[in-house]
Amino acid sequence: MQTVKKDIRALSREQLRDFFVDRGDKAFRGNQVYEWLWGKGVHSFEGMTNLSKETRQMLENHFVINHIRVDRMQRSNDGTIKNAVRLHDGLIVESVLIPTDTRTTACVSSQVGCSLDCKFCATARLKRMRNLNPDEIYDQVVAIDNESRLYHGRPLSNIVFMGMGEPLMNYNNVIKAIDKITDPEGLGMSPRRITVSTSGVPKMIKKLADDEVKFKLAVSLHAAIDEVRTSIMPFNEHFPLKDLREALEYWYQKTKSRITYEYVVWRGINDQRKDAEALVRFCRFAPSKVNIIEYNPIGDEHFAQADPEALELYRDILEKNGITVTVRRSRGKDIDAACGQLANKS
Repeated sequence: MQTVKKDIRALSREQLRDFFVDRGDKAFRGNQVYEWLWGKGVHSFEGMTNLSKETRQMLENHFVINHIRVDRMQRSNDGTIKNAVRLHDGLIVESVLIPTDTRTTACVSSQVGCSLDCKFCATARLKRMRNLNPDEIYDQVVAIDNESRLYHGRPLSNIVFMGMGEPLMNYNNVIKAIDKITDPEGLGMSPRRITVSTSGVPKMIKKLADDEVKFKLAVSLHAAIDEVRTSIMPFNEHFPLKDLREALEYWYQKTKSRITYEYVVWRGINDQRKDAEALVRFCRFAPSKVNIIEYNPIGDEHFAQADPEALELYRDILEKNGITVTVRRSRGKDIDAACGQLANKS
């Protein structure tokens, strides 16, 4: 029976050092391999050129590197890039490079499919197949960083976990990936340039606070009235707004970090004054910012972009109550790369 080789990137630096010591070699070989894997992002042992041929073959005999492959890259008229990323087991996720005049942002996926059931999101219509491993998340960022340098002449500046999946339902792997991304011997990015977006899992938001994470938190809210939110995000029945609010209060008490709310306004669903006033009541307990996001159609007639007057109503009510608000225009709609559209249609 053939033994299945272990993915070498599942080993810590210390485990790599121990691996070499156990074979009578020097511990620093583990450091060299670690640098190749995470600092230089090599996808083959052959590429580890400061190791002897015998050492590279020995690694080949014991391990694999289950790296991703960009199956297809699409470029939007506005410069946005969408990657269809094939994983080692043949499953596919999508990630996006979003450029502006001052930054390039990677929108990365954390699950194949999604654990939740938001009715307005194309990803939620896919069955959740599995969580992504830390290296698969990391590889998405590396691929987009390379594209940022190639097509925009500058390194990646920001990362948002707003792609496929609910990051907090893959908590441990997302945290491990961010640790590698922010490690000076990995990509060395500042955690303040990373935002994890959640649809609202109260217990895990509290865990973020207890773990004293340094990255930013965004909440995909979309309604601050339970009945409305449950109608568009059915899991809200199990994680109601009072529990979410309590978790966010705990987060703020622990971190003193501003909370960002992602919010889409739909015609006939949440476009009334009472909806905007409920949002004010929900988020005024702590410094916050509301991003009102343009709705991106997914072929469901139930959801339609609200009229401009409704967006102005929200802006007016929020600003009068001292809440920062930005109306965001979506990027990459012509290649189904905009918020809520990732569904492996490429």
